[in-house]
This record gives sequence, structure tokens and C-alpha cells, in this order.
Amino acid sequence: MASSLDFDVLIVGSGLAGLSAALLLAPAHRVAVLTKRALADGSSGWAQGGIAAVLAAGDSFDAHVDDTLVAGAGLCDAAATRFVVEHAPEAIGWLRELGVPFSEEDGDLHLTREGGHSQRRIVHVTDATGAAVQQVLIERVRRTPNVTLFEHHTLVDLVAGERLGAPEAGCAGLYALDDASGEVLAFRAPHTILATGGAGKVYLYTTNPDTATGDGIAAAWRAGCRVSNMEFIQFHPTCLYHPHAKSFLISEAVRGEGGLLKLPDGTRFMPRHDERAELAPRDVVARAIDFEMKKHGLDCVHLDISHQSPDFLRAHFPNILARCAELGIDITREPIPVVPAAHYTCGGVVTDLAGRTDLPGLYAIGETACTGLHGANRLASNSLVECMVFARAAAAAIGAAPARAPVALPAWDASQVTDADEAVVISHNWDELRRFMWDYVGIVRTNKRLERASHRIALLQAEIHEFYANFHVTRDLLELRNLVQVAELIVRSAQARHESRGLHFSRDYPSLAEPTAPTVLVPADR
Repeated sequence: MASSLDFDVLIVGSGLAGLSAALLLAPAHRVAVLTKRALADGSSGWAQGGIAAVLAAGDSFDAHVDDTLVAGAGLCDAAATRFVVEHAPEAIGWLRELGVPFSEEDGDLHLTREGGHSQRRIVHVTDATGAAVQQVLIERVRRTPNVTLFEHHTLVDLVAGERLGAPEAGCAGLYALDDASGEVLAFRAPHTILATGGAGKVYLYTTNPDTATGDGIAAAWRAGCRVSNMEFIQFHPTCLYHPHAKSFLISEAVRGEGGLLKLPDGTRFMPRHDERAELAPRDVVARAIDFEMKKHGLDCVHLDISHQSPDFLRAHFPNILARCAELGIDITREPIPVVPAAHYTCGGVVTDLAGRTDLPGLYAIGETACTGLHGANRLASNSLVECMVFARAAAAAIGAAPARAPVALPAWDASQVTDADEAVVISHNWDELRRFMWDYVGIVRTNKRLERASHRIALLQAEIHEFYANFHVTRDLLELRNLVQVAELIVRSAQARHESRGLHFSRDYPSLAEPTAPTVLVPADR
């Protein structure tokens, strides 16, 4: 048996969910935070819009719950929705105590409004909320004695006690690849939290960073956990369309503050698709843009906020204004070219209201998890608050959990593998996967497209299994393995839903089906 790195809690992921959990657990636990790149490289830092919470005098928990349920198209879990909404103000208060500089107006928090919300309830830091929050959390975590950071460590697999002949052990720890040494290390703890984010990189066009490869979802599935609602991939309606603007998001708040979607000839089109026009939920707006682009043979549509004053735009959208200006687009005078892009994974690992998964000792929080909050479509700015609410819930559950005896982890066996001589195979498969997922499992789906995707996935899985068995693992191979697994889960979930609801739109089943229920996939070996 090899010696393992021992902690009280392992946290995989360094976004808002993972770092919040680390800070909340650190006073009483030895915490390890593993992240496969640098601390700031996850999706949280890219979030522009803000965090939803009931803070205004005319708002109410019931209104926030109702807005969430409407966006979720009948699939939100009522208890999870109310749990998040009622704990949201506390989460905002905690961030303010940590020093997050939320935008203010006349001494009060400035609250903006986004699509699907009936009230102004979005706290923000101009148009770079995620980056500002992450900066504060990272600085705080780096100063916290009980937190050990393992940057550039990629999750290989979880260790389920059942596979060690000790099923009572639940999740005994994990294996992670140290990028610097190329060695796979064993980490052991009675509690492990997956906070690895979503899986946007399974698609060709995404607003997500390169780290969003579904690692936690795939690892939990392999460890025997159920996943739910993977067919509901949110496509953000407005990603900047420019050859040099990789994954740059044009915030929902631009439409919230009066931005209008137009065809190249200047014609508005959203009122023809929905009475809420530009303030309709994201799935409606994304499908409308997709429809207009295909109908007119367009590469993009235009989002026009130029009727607002330059001072207003500089105050509310400084980063968007600056980035567009770098690319020669003056948003004070001309519209912004935009296209839809994969943005958020509404499904994930099934959890309870404390973040617990099916595997004892294993928790999932943030975009990795499926708590039931988002249903068939996430309401704008509900994701960051979900990260914090469930980080606190998981930390409380871990603090109250009875002690569990550690289990010895076997050493990672790399004696039978060699160095891969054809890295081009991995990059080719990665590219093929993202292209056919975009073409066949995108905003609009059909049975035939899903069948084609399923066939391609099976071929890729066979190739990757052979690669994984015979060659030293690399981060690229691990990410590809996880993406193909997540792609399979998305396609299987989409094939199981014989209706169009929320983010899942099928030409073969264009109507709603009643009754409806979440899609839950169960690992075959359970």
C-alpha cells in the first residue's frame, strides 16, 4: 500500500462553490483544495451578470420562487427552490463581510434585473461579478492556515470503498494527476466534495473556460452515483461573434438594461417570438436567435444598446465596452454581433439539500450537482447563489457527520502502461466530439440526430478506453474521457425525454407531455 495524502475533507474544484466550502470548513477541518489549473481558471470568474437574492423592499421570497419555477418549466424541485431562495440573502451578506465590493447607488446595493425575473434582485460588481467574488475568495483562501492548495492536479477517479472490499467506507478518497511530475497521487479523506463545474466544452461553441469538461459528473457516475436532467443544457443567447473573441459572453444584463435584438437590417425580432421580447428566459431567446439565423442564413444577429448614453454604458458595462472596443466595435454607436453558445449544465449529480450524493462521504455542489433548483431551465443569476447556499449546507452536514474510519488506498498502478506516441488521436477525437455534439445535440434536436450522436459516442468510447488502459494518463486524455462520458449521459437523457420542455427542444416531440418528471439515469453496475 502506498502512503496517501490525508485530510479531513477533499474539495475538487476552485470556483465559488469549492472555495466557499473550503472557507466554511477550515476552522474545524484540514481541507485540501485540488484544481486542475490555477485557482482562478474556473467558470465562476467568468460570470458577468450577478447573484440573485431578495433584498428590495417590494420583492418577496414567493416572487423569487415563482420566477424560478416558471423558468424551470415544471421540473424544479419546490423544496430545493425555496431552500436556495430563503438562504440567498444570508449568502450575499457573507460575501459583503468578506469584502466583495458590490455596486452601489446612493449608498444602497444597486439591483439590476435579468430575463425571467419579475423584480430587480441581481446584486453585481458592474459587469464582472464572478471575477470580483473569486478574487476576494482566492485571497482569503490563500491566507487560511487549514487549507492546503493543490493547483495543477487533475482528478483521475474517485475511490469507492466497494471496490476495495469495504462498501461501508463509501467514498474513501481519490486519485489525482500531478501535472508537474506526471505522477498519480492518492488523496484520502472521510469526506469529498465535487465542485468541478459544468461540461460546456462538450460543445463547439461555449461561453465556458477550457476547464469545463464535466470531470465531477463523469467521476461520480463511474463511482455509482445517479445523474439527472443532463438533457437540459442552457445555451446563452448572446456570445460575442468575432474570430478573436474566444468565449466572450455578452451579459444578460445588457438586455435587462434595454438592449434590443435585431436582424442585420435593423428589424427587431423577439416580439414575434414571445410577448416578453428581450426579457424572455434564455431558452426562448436562444431558440429565437437560432431560428432567425437559419431562416435568413445569418452568421449572427445584433444586440443593440447604443440608445443608452456612453456614460451609462461605461458605468454599467465597462468590461463589455472595453473588450468590444479592442475588437473595433463601439457599442455606444453600433450593435454587438452575437450568437448562442453552450453556457450552463442544468443537470448533474443527484444530491439532497445538504449536497449529499448516493455514495456516502461524497458531496456535489455548484454546477456539478443537480439539486432540483434549475429544473428544465436555469433562471439567470440563480447559479452563483446556489453555489454558496449548498457550500454552506454541505459544510454543516460534514461538521455534524459521525467519524468514519479511514481505508487504506492502493497505489496507482502505472507499471503496465507506456507513453502515448500519438497525441494527435486525442486532439482529433476532442474536435470530432465537440462538432457532432453541436450539430446533433444542440439547441434543436431530432431522434435521427441523437441516434447519430449516440453511434459516434460509442466509437469514441472504445478508442478512449483502449488509450486509457495502455498509456500514461495525461490531463488531455482525462478530460476527453470525461467529456465523452458526459456526452453519452446528455444523449441518453435527451433520448429518454419524449417532449419539448425548457432547454430540451425536439422536432419529433414538439409538445409538452403530462405528467412530466426529471430524467434520472442509474449506473448499470449498481
